[in-house]
Order: sequence, then structure tokens, then C-alpha cells
Amino acid sequence: MGLEIDLTDRVVLVTGGVRGVGAGISRTFLAAGATVVACARRPADEPVVHDGKEIEYLPCDVRDGDAVQGMIDTVIARHGRLDHLVNNAGGAPFALAATASKNFHAKIVELNLLAPLLVSQAANAVMQQQPDGGSIVMISSVSGHRASPGTAAYGAAKAGIDNLTQSLAVEWAPKVRVNSLVVGLVETELSEMHYGDRDGIDAVAATVPLGRMARPEDIGRAAAFLASPLAAYVSGASLPVHGGGERPAFLAASTAEHDQQRA
Repeated sequence: MGLEIDLTDRVVLVTGGVRGVGAGISRTFLAAGATVVACARRPADEPVVHDGKEIEYLPCDVRDGDAVQGMIDTVIARHGRLDHLVNNAGGAPFALAATASKNFHAKIVELNLLAPLLVSQAANAVMQQQPDGGSIVMISSVSGHRASPGTAAYGAAKAGIDNLTQSLAVEWAPKVRVNSLVVGLVETELSEMHYGDRDGIDAVAATVPLGRMARPEDIGRAAAFLASPLAAYVSGASLPVHGGGERPAFLAASTAEHDQQRA
């Protein structure tokens, strides 16, 4: 019998799960048979579906503790359980650290670090009471593991997410597993805002060793693996999902003959 991810009868909450990477995560969990509840501050621009099955949408500002608790209460009232949480909501506009305001930096850290902790706390309180416990997947970023010029507060917050993942994995074991995905470049409907026109997107994608940016479903599949029984002994881990990372800049600048075989 082949290995497969079957999340039938499981209830999954995906924050920011109605567009971009979040929509890809939601679709992947739908494909695995799960009931998917996705939250965002505003509904999807178009339905998030897979094979005729649609997500349930709940409005929520994940920075608001009362709103978060109300959302978790609604999920439990509807379904009686919460098996998996994917903390995907986040992001940051480009802003140089030297000139961005204190309020700007605070809001970026709040959205990308404190909000996932807030949602995780509320989810954990439920999962700890369930016979099967549960799992939490944090969506982190390569920005937390290398310089992040123009998004310094975001990179710092994502570095915090990976450390938070390890701490919660210890505190909340054995009932709740906590892991993170260290996500690289992803092509979404918003890519032109970050990389320019189609030529710009293709040029950036060519810098990835695997020759393309991730698709939202690539991130979804990795999240579904970490949530599934296939990862039952994985907790406190940060899994890179970046297509091999980034080629070091010195290789492009060097005049050495890199194509010669070495003894």
C-alpha cells in the first residue's frame, strides 16, 4: 500500500487562507479530504475550491485577541474539534529600516510574530483537550535566515517564528506538534508587485536552483505533510521549501572557470 496523505474528518484552520500562498494551502488540505476553515480580514476575490469542495470563510483580524478567540469558538461550535492550524497570515510592504516609523515596525512584528503566537495559544487550548491532540504549522520565510533589506522587521519577525516553533514544540508536547516551513520565492497573483513584469518574474525565477519559483500548492503540500500522520515524529523542525535556496552572489561576480571539472 502506497503512502498517502488522508486528512478525511480532520478540521484545519488556515489563517490568511483565501488568496495567494494561503489559498494554495487551503486547496491542498481540501484535496487531502480535510474540512478547511480559512480566515482573513476580507473574503476571497474568488471561491477557494477543490473538486467542488469549498473552504469555510471566517472574517478575523488575527492581531485582535478577542476576534481570534471568537473565531476558534466558532470553529468548535460548528465542528466540535480543531485538528490542525496553519499560521499563514503575514507579510510586509517594502520600507527601508532607516526611515520607517516606529509604528510601522511595531505593526509588522505584531502581524508576523505576535499574531501567530496569539492564534496558536487559542488553538493549543483546544488541542490539548482532544484525545488525538493536534498540530500547528508556522509559515516562516527565508527572510528570517539571511539579510532582508527593505523588509528588515519582517525578516526579524520570521526569525522569531522559527525560534518560537522550537519553544512551543517543547512546551506543548506531547499532545501538540509544532513545525515551520521556511518558504522561499513563490509565484502568486501578486508577483508583479514584487518583481515587475513577466520578464522580471522569469529572471528572478531563474536564480532559483530548481529553475522556478514555488507555486502556492508546493507550500500547501509541505504543510499537509507536516500536519499528517506521516510526520507523526516531526516536531520543532523548520523545513526549507525554497527550491534549493539562492546561488551565492560571488559565483556570478567571479571570473574563474566554474565549468572545469576538479580533481
